[in-house]
Formats: sequence, C-alpha cells, structure tokens
Amino acid sequence: QSEDIMHKLTKAPLAFNGLGRCFITEKHLPAVNIIKRRLVCSENERDSGQNEVYDVVISGGGMVGSAMACSLAMDPNLAGRRILLLEAGNKKVMDKVPDTYSTRVSSISPGSATLLSGIGAWEHITKMRCKPYQRMQENLQDEMAYIVENDIVVAAITKQLDTLSDSVQVKYRSKVEKYGWPMPHQAADYVPWVRVTLANGETLQTKLLIGADGPNSMVRRELGIPTVKWNYDQSAVVAVLRLSEPTENNVAWQRFLPTGPIAMLPLSDTESSLVWSTSHRMAEELLELDEESFVDAINSAFWSNENQSELIETAGSLFRGALSAIMPSAGSPRQLPPSVAGIGPKSRVMFPLGMGHASEYIRHRVALIGDAAHRVHPLAGQGANLGFGDVACLTQLLSQAAFNGKDLGAIQHLLEYETERQRHNLPMMAAIDLMKRLYSTNAAPVVLLRTFGLQATNMLPTLKVSTPLLELHISSNLEISGITSTTCQTLAPPTR
Repeated sequence: QSEDIMHKLTKAPLAFNGLGRCFITEKHLPAVNIIKRRLVCSENERDSGQNEVYDVVISGGGMVGSAMACSLAMDPNLAGRRILLLEAGNKKVMDKVPDTYSTRVSSISPGSATLLSGIGAWEHITKMRCKPYQRMQENLQDEMAYIVENDIVVAAITKQLDTLSDSVQVKYRSKVEKYGWPMPHQAADYVPWVRVTLANGETLQTKLLIGADGPNSMVRRELGIPTVKWNYDQSAVVAVLRLSEPTENNVAWQRFLPTGPIAMLPLSDTESSLVWSTSHRMAEELLELDEESFVDAINSAFWSNENQSELIETAGSLFRGALSAIMPSAGSPRQLPPSVAGIGPKSRVMFPLGMGHASEYIRHRVALIGDAAHRVHPLAGQGANLGFGDVACLTQLLSQAAFNGKDLGAIQHLLEYETERQRHNLPMMAAIDLMKRLYSTNAAPVVLLRTFGLQATNMLPTLKVSTPLLELHISSNLEISGITSTTCQTLAPPTR
C-alpha cells in the first residue's frame, strides 16, 4: 500500500508555487511517452562538411561545467569519445594561493568531495586551501563538510583538466553566438546534430550538448524551455570576518532573524565567511555602515536576545528542562559563536536572492545541469552540491549508454537523467522554500513549533541531523546537489 501511495505522489504534479510538471518516474519509458514529448526544431541545415563533430560539448566552464568535463574524460566507457568544454572567460590559473580569502565560497558535502576526488581535483584543493567543519556536540560527530573558495575549486579542476588534454579539449574565451537544433528524425543528407556557432565565426557540431551556463542559461533560453522564477525581495550581504581571537573554528553557525537568516562559516582559525540574508533596504544600510558599526551589527545579530519574546523564551526553557530530565546528556551546554573583531578589506558586497526551476532538464540531444536547470534560495547550502549531483548522475547514465553501444544524445537515457534529478531536486527546493517562509512569519504558534524543533534536534545526541545551512555559493553563478550532508550549529531563532 505504501508503494502505491508513493507512486501516486511521484506521478502527481508538484503544486509548489506553480513549479514543475508531471514528471515520469518509471525506469523503462514506453515509446509513446518519448514521442509525445515536445521537441524544438530549427530550419534544416545542410552539413557543409567543414564542421568538426564532437560526441559531447559542454557549454560553460564554471565549477559544475568543468567538473562535468573531467568526469566524462575520466570515464573508461567514454574513452576515445571527442569531448569539448567551451568557456567564455579566461583560463583560471592559480600559481599561488592568495593571502586574502574570497567572499565567494561553497560548502562541499562529503559526497561532492568524493566526486571531486574521483576526478582528481580534490587533491589539488587540499594542497591549496579548504576548511573542514563539523557539528561539535557531546556524543555526536557528524560527517565533515568543507568550506572552499569557488576560485580554488575552479583552479583545481582546471589543473586536472590540463592532465586530461588527450581526452578532453578546452576552448577558453569562446563565446557562443547561436545554436542550431536538429530534428529528431531527419533525412540522411541533413545535419542530425546540434550546431554551435562561436562569436569568432567557428562552427562545430555535437551529438550531445550539455548546458552548464548558469542561471541565465543561453542554452535553456534558446531552446524555449519554460522557467519558473521568483525573488524573495532579499539580498545577501557577504564578507570575510576576522575573529577576536584564534579558535579551533570548526563549527558553522547560523541564526534566524526576523529579517532573514545569518551565517558564519569557518575559513581558518582566525577568519570566517559571513552570509547575511535580509531585506534589500537593510542590506544597503549594512553596506553603508563603517567597519566598527558593521562588526557590532554582526555580533549583535548572533548574541543579542533583544528580539526574543518572553512567551517563546519561557516555553523554550520549560522544554529544555523537560528534555534534560528525560536525557541528562541532552542538557549539556552548547558552544557559543566566536566574536568578530573586523572584516577583510573590500570584502563586503551584496547580491540579490532568487529562486527558479526549469520545467525540463533535457531536450533532443541536450541536457541542462547546475544553475541552468535549477536555482534555489541560499538557505540550505545545496548550491554547488546540487550541481555536482547532476554531474554524477549524468556521467553514470552516459557511461552506461556508451557501454551498451547507444547514441549519447538519445532521449531515452536523457529522460532517465531528468527523472532522477527532478525526483531529488524538486522536493528539496520545496523544503527550502517552505523553511524560508516558516522563518519569515512571527505568528506565535509557528514560532513555538520551529523553536521546539530546533531545540530538540540540537539537544538530542541520538539524532543525526543535517540542519539546513545558509548557501555559501553567493555569486552571479549561484550553482546548486544530490550529494548532500552539511552540518552546523543552529542558534535558537529570535522572534518578535
């Protein structure tokens, strides 16, 4: 009976802010489902015979796109395939790790670290710079996660790509001018592949195009794939923080304020990264503060109880007392967040926050990964990890297709990729959005519920919980995993 219920749930349209379509969960898809799927067709273009044909072209060389290129190049079943990575920007080379930290950082889950290790990039990352962190509670040690600067992740993967030059070609400073989409069934004398025209006039063809070109994806836009987008009328203020004194600093801290969540993420024993989500107006005010006032505002946000209601404080105190009576070890004092003494020079910036989701991840000979397919509110630390989850899933399916002698661009296994990733991504996006809205209300019953919930998960040493952590990938390229497991210490949320 439970299997029947789950089947009905997965077949139902996702009624989440108008998000999603009815997506297919069956592994073996009947031909009728494939035929009915809407396909984009362009005008028929004859092959001039002068265009290079690749097996896979990846458009976008950020963290997710470059990881995709490495992953495919290192798969033994794809040996001998022609793989090309197109990146509009310059090659990211890091001969020496900068003395100062970047504000653009990501939380790398253990699963994502395993993926990066499998493609040979993790060794480069650990030699450069990363910070492991974990929840520090009595009788509980969660799996470690890692705070890594985005520039270091890209530089590490780029270094690994250099060792794979026989298996994957990379074209930097190669901006795409336009795409030409094939029909699924064409006459033999017509081009059956995706045509890619670069800004320098060069034209190439590919049997499979992977769009990893970010939230404003040209691939997605040119295909006409509908995307549901909305913003939260919020911005994130990010900065590099200098701590008052050296500390082990292996705990990620977050607190839910009436205006939005704030997080302090460890970078080293003396520095942390700030991600403060709040209203546009307050974000602008925070940017205009002098350094001393800004530091005071951060410390106050983490330490002050001025917004704590007497009702919630009394109820929370009684709840903690009752829980301690049942489990004495649950009442042990928790760590307190470190105090902040200053900020890194020119590290304070703000970014608008939003959320979006493509209704389809694939079309004929095309697949979307990372932010090109999905973008979540930066509450939960799933940005880069969701993208790396796409990489792992698509690599596995393409490897199996190659092993079975199938066309890499065939829609059957691309549909399987879409089904598997939407099955994971959509519920997570719904949960993140729900949590964001839960912490945006000051209604007493809701506040009591969320306070009890947080206190219970923080105090019970027998529970292993992945508490949502603020997204760390704050950039114009917010990338988002299936490979999850982040931990943090959550402070009791203040309320009005």
